[in-house]
Amino acid sequence: MQTIERTVAASPQTVWELWTTPQGISRWWAPDGFRTDVDRLDLTEGGELVYTMTAEAPEQVAFLEQNGLPLSTESRKVFTELAEPHRLAYRSLIDFVPDHEPYEHLTIVELEPEGDGTRVTMRVEPLHDEVWTERLIAGRTNELENLERLVARP
Repeated sequence: MQTIERTVAASPQTVWELWTTPQGISRWWAPDGFRTDVDRLDLTEGGELVYTMTAEAPEQVAFLEQNGLPLSTESRKVFTELAEPHRLAYRSLIDFVPDHEPYEHLTIVELEPEGDGTRVTMRVEPLHDEVWTERLIAGRTNELENLERLVARP
């Protein structure tokens, strides 16, 4: 597992709500240059989150087109653990990699109070190769930076 950590200026409950509601997810989940639209959310263990991520920035659109990837991708996650407001885990279906069989990938998120904020610890399983794992880590790091910026706004 690889670990990404950030301390954000919000309570664990606020971070939980941003991570587990359609309105919250759509405000920060996507990496820079993308938009996230939540299609379905069943916040129960075994429940599913389905969302569509769409490239909007010209450089992201160009990257996807050059690599033969679609501009919009539907993603599915199944919640494996929910302990509000401190811990959640989910398995993501990785079915968007060209010439690779679909597989599942685990993410574990822990939210702990730290000072006036929350320490967010995200642990992710590596993907099928180093290049895709680096892309995953870069994307998740950018998402946490987006979360940090969102809660820092006055």
